[in-house]
Amino acid sequence: MNRTSLPRSRRIAPVVATAAAAALVLAGCSSGSGGKKSEDGGTDASAGKATTPRMTIAMVTHAPSGDTFWDTIRKGAQAAAAKDNVKLIYSNDETAGDQANLVQNAIDQKVDGIAVTLAKPDAMKAVVAKAEAAGIPVVGFNAGLGVWKEQGLLSFFGQDESVSGQALGTKLNSTGAKHAVCVVQAQGDVNLEERCAGVKKTFSGKTETLYVNGTDMPSVKSTITAKLNQDKSIDEIVTLGAPFALTAVQSASEAGSKAKVATFDLNKDLIAAIESGDIQFAVDQQPYLQGYLAVDSLWLYKNNGNYSGGGEQPILTGPAFVDKSNVEKVAAFAAKGTR
Repeated sequence: MNRTSLPRSRRIAPVVATAAAAALVLAGCSSGSGGKKSEDGGTDASAGKATTPRMTIAMVTHAPSGDTFWDTIRKGAQAAAAKDNVKLIYSNDETAGDQANLVQNAIDQKVDGIAVTLAKPDAMKAVVAKAEAAGIPVVGFNAGLGVWKEQGLLSFFGQDESVSGQALGTKLNSTGAKHAVCVVQAQGDVNLEERCAGVKKTFSGKTETLYVNGTDMPSVKSTITAKLNQDKSIDEIVTLGAPFALTAVQSASEAGSKAKVATFDLNKDLIAAIESGDIQFAVDQQPYLQGYLAVDSLWLYKNNGNYSGGGEQPILTGPAFVDKSNVEKVAAFAAKGTR
């Protein structure tokens, strides 16, 4: 996809979220199943606010099943689909090869646009090129900020994981922490690795990485517990997702450790844990906004020829910190499923 004629800018394009977005959540949406790990969350033409011709968009992610973070992304995508008269086909697989197969399925269905995550970009490169060769516009979101342009995507929506990691590391310096362990639940996932690398870059204390099997939460718990028992100097646990933060709290309790827990990403239980003081703070990348903007950008491109970010700069949705100072306000939006 050639963007050489587009203007280049060194400034990050700002994101403006309209108040109307929250009111559109799942208005008139229906859902059904469409094969392995694939669901059609489309709506009737009469349910959308747009009067443009019906179009079909496939959203293909590397999400593990049952992760509430991805439920929020999907909810944002469904809200945009309802507004834009879009039939949304959502599918996910955390195995890179299977995720690539899901993109190929979308190509075979001749969809009008594809929104995809690039957690393991090398595995996705060939199939993304096939979509573009078939004339299907592709946008990236959540994972793949470092490669979206070289793979020819129209736009990217998410946070800079290195920057967010550095921001967390800097914040830890103000807590008095001296020895942090960064827990990675999926080795080789570029987003996760960049977060821990960012923490290590700015945190003035010692940082080490602990790999766990994120698909087996009892194993995650036992691995963190064992690490805390092995090294009593660890006073900070950094997790890369809300469910792992809540498990880390249990591990610290079992190990008799005084280590505190900070994390990336939110869910309702995590917000409650911040309110209670079990979790220090979380880095929020606004997943609802990522899902919403990914779908809406494809509608804008298809109907108006618009490029979000001018086709040259990513649209950043984070990082933002949620702690005791602002968690009450965030909780009100989380109750609606938009944070």
